[in-house]
Amino acid sequence: MRRLVTPLVAVLLIIALCALPAGAAGRLVATFTLSGSTGTFVVANPGTSAVTGWSIVFDLPAGVTASSPQHATIRQNGTRVTLTPAHYINTVQPGRNTEPYSPKVTLSAPVQPTGCTINGANCDGSGADPPAPAPVTASYDVSGTSARFVVANNTTTALNGWTIVFDLPAGVTASNAQHGSISQSGRTVTLTPAHYNTTIAAGATTEPYSPSFTVSTAGAEPVSCRVNDVNCDGSPDAPPGAPGNLRSPVKTTRTVSLAWDAATPGSLPITGYEVYNGSAAAATATGTAVTVTGLSPNTSYTFTVKAKDRKGTLSAASAPVTVRTNNPADDGQPPSPPGGLRSTGRTSSSVTLTWDASTDNTGVAGYDVYNGSSVATTVTGTTATVTGLSPSTEYTFTVRARDLYDNVSTPSAPVKVTTSDIVDNGYARVGYFVQWGIYGRQYFVRNLDSSGAAAKLTHINYAFGNIDPVNLTCLQGVTKGTSPNPQDPNQGDGAGDAEADYGRPFSGAQSVDGVADTGWEKLRGNFNQLKKLKAKHPHLKVLISLGGWTYSKYFSDVAATDAARKKFVSSCIDIYIKGNLPVYNGAGGPGTGAGIFDGIDLDWEWPGAEGHAGNHVSPNDKANNTLLIEEFRRQLDALSATTGKRYQLTAFTPADPVKIAAGWDLPQVARSLDIFNVQGYDFHGAGSDNSWEPNRTGHQGNLHLDTDSPYNPDFSVERAVDVYLNAGVRPRKLTIGLAYYGRGWQRVADGGRYGEWQSAGGAAPGQFQEEAGTRGYGNLVSSVPGCTVRHDEQAVATFCYTGPDGQWWSFDDTWSIGKKTAWLKSKGLLGAMMWEMSGDPGLLTDALDAALR
Repeated sequence: MRRLVTPLVAVLLIIALCALPAGAAGRLVATFTLSGSTGTFVVANPGTSAVTGWSIVFDLPAGVTASSPQHATIRQNGTRVTLTPAHYINTVQPGRNTEPYSPKVTLSAPVQPTGCTINGANCDGSGADPPAPAPVTASYDVSGTSARFVVANNTTTALNGWTIVFDLPAGVTASNAQHGSISQSGRTVTLTPAHYNTTIAAGATTEPYSPSFTVSTAGAEPVSCRVNDVNCDGSPDAPPGAPGNLRSPVKTTRTVSLAWDAATPGSLPITGYEVYNGSAAAATATGTAVTVTGLSPNTSYTFTVKAKDRKGTLSAASAPVTVRTNNPADDGQPPSPPGGLRSTGRTSSSVTLTWDASTDNTGVAGYDVYNGSSVATTVTGTTATVTGLSPSTEYTFTVRARDLYDNVSTPSAPVKVTTSDIVDNGYARVGYFVQWGIYGRQYFVRNLDSSGAAAKLTHINYAFGNIDPVNLTCLQGVTKGTSPNPQDPNQGDGAGDAEADYGRPFSGAQSVDGVADTGWEKLRGNFNQLKKLKAKHPHLKVLISLGGWTYSKYFSDVAATDAARKKFVSSCIDIYIKGNLPVYNGAGGPGTGAGIFDGIDLDWEWPGAEGHAGNHVSPNDKANNTLLIEEFRRQLDALSATTGKRYQLTAFTPADPVKIAAGWDLPQVARSLDIFNVQGYDFHGAGSDNSWEPNRTGHQGNLHLDTDSPYNPDFSVERAVDVYLNAGVRPRKLTIGLAYYGRGWQRVADGGRYGEWQSAGGAAPGQFQEEAGTRGYGNLVSSVPGCTVRHDEQAVATFCYTGPDGQWWSFDDTWSIGKKTAWLKSKGLLGAMMWEMSGDPGLLTDALDAALR
């Protein structure tokens, strides 16, 4: 049934239209009626041309709320309410009104709104003409968990390109976008259009292809919304409100503690507060309290606070508060030392401490919590959580009390606490996925799922990210092929594969969830598949591995100075953790890769020692490697402070004791690293160009030293791990590497030992033409005829031999994996790392998982 305008509304409309000033052709009029607690706004267009994009802003008495909107959405901030129309009434034709779909709201009390404006002009049509409409607006609709934005172009020319950035309430997520793509970082969601609704004709909207998505909480409304960096409802930007009730709860001779009431957000969420001592900046805070330090005793200071939003816009200053610091001459007696210091909780990155209160003649101002000899945090109560710690690491804590005159107590008795494991006392299973596996190997992220490996792994390391040789930053967004010559010193310069990373569309058969890419998504390729894999297996942690054999050339350069380290680390976090992927072939853009990577794996091969031909090496590499790792930890922890998520930091580290001594200050880097993935393979091999050890066979990953080895000294997993343990690295930070591939020789003599440690005639034919001497495990056992598998019980090494003058291969199989996992469990190690997953048809990971249970 068509709803008719009531006589009262019609009269009000006539009065309003008659009152319009000349020349107000683009003005809308909004008339409010109240029936019980339901209020209705009828919006009319008295002009001669259509008006697209409008919103109503009005005030309600204190304590009155507006809810349950119909034909519109509402947002209330204090007493101020903003009403945004549904898409189907966003355009009002000339001489028409919004009936029968006029917006309605339910009020908690039957009151009349005040201060009503529509598009910035008075709702009754009086006063000055309204400002020009915003070039683009976006209206939001939500029904249950289904949400969408209708974007309107309010200009007379086509709009080419738009992006919506909005914030959801805490804990709410957005997913399953249609007619667009979304990425979310914390509470902030970025929505970008599909190719077919990127351009909006003059005066048109995105209908019928408006972007839609799913919110995890039914009815969730954005708390802020920007389209092309203007408010979605077209209203002008509003700064945050000024903080209120600034006060000083505690002061000492050199510090003043301040607290204030939270400011009211303006157009954007508040991200922090700036504290001023007079006109000078004194401190910053993310919450509503701070302690200003470094003051002079017995001196008066005047403080104010300003709120800051996401764009850095500052509010007006709070009312000032004047505080005089205490006079130390008034008290020289220190507090009693805190007693009963104890740990009441711990995680892999934090420790919670509690202690008994100190006493003092003038009063205790707070407590300084020490981690070793450094102050970790200062609190006013008798409990504290120390964050930014490393997993599986022992820390020693003490606490000192400080009174109101900055007299400091003697320290409490110390307490030693070891943080939890990165995998909560289970075993880590770290598998490398190679970027290029989607080509010749035809190994996709989907294979990790279909083989059952994803359910059994704890970590996936994505190999590899490169270093820009010119800018000395993390390199992404290029598709330059590498030289096929492994000894080319420039083989890795400028190399990468954005196509594989996030540009290539995958078919349904190649996709984790069976859904094919259209080719127009902002995120495609392996990165999108990893995102889908994590959604299916939420326990998985995915890390970007930087460097590797070919891409380690410039590590020495990026680690060489403090400025270079800061620049490099910041760029890597920006690309991979924040997800700001360079635009490539229609893919990428700000935030498109957010949420894929949970941390960074460093694969510098090798600091202070030889690696790939042409690698830069410096005698300062060892010290600089430590500083680079610490810089990664520092910047990742700083990001954690804003996102609430801890990011993992791991490294691929050498088995060769000489390389360890040359590049790794083990006790120091252990305080920053979560996992040392210790190389457990490539002890011997011919190499694809026969430049390594082409003339003699040898085990590539033996657990123990082989007493028959002609090499002295030789390598073993056990010998490598002992170097780390003897240096004080805790066993629960160590994984051992397993080889999901074989190293092979050809024309191998029998020697009465089935080819073990015998003369050879170079690398055996490989799985791929350019990789002689290497085959994935699955390919090796299926494609090398007559290769009889044998086990060296003493060394714990698997090999196979095809007969006199035949091929000889060294690799891991289920037998050696069972032996090695039993050993690592006996040593209390964290688990195993595997290079690399495409070599395993599922058999090896199944064996590893069964052995680690």
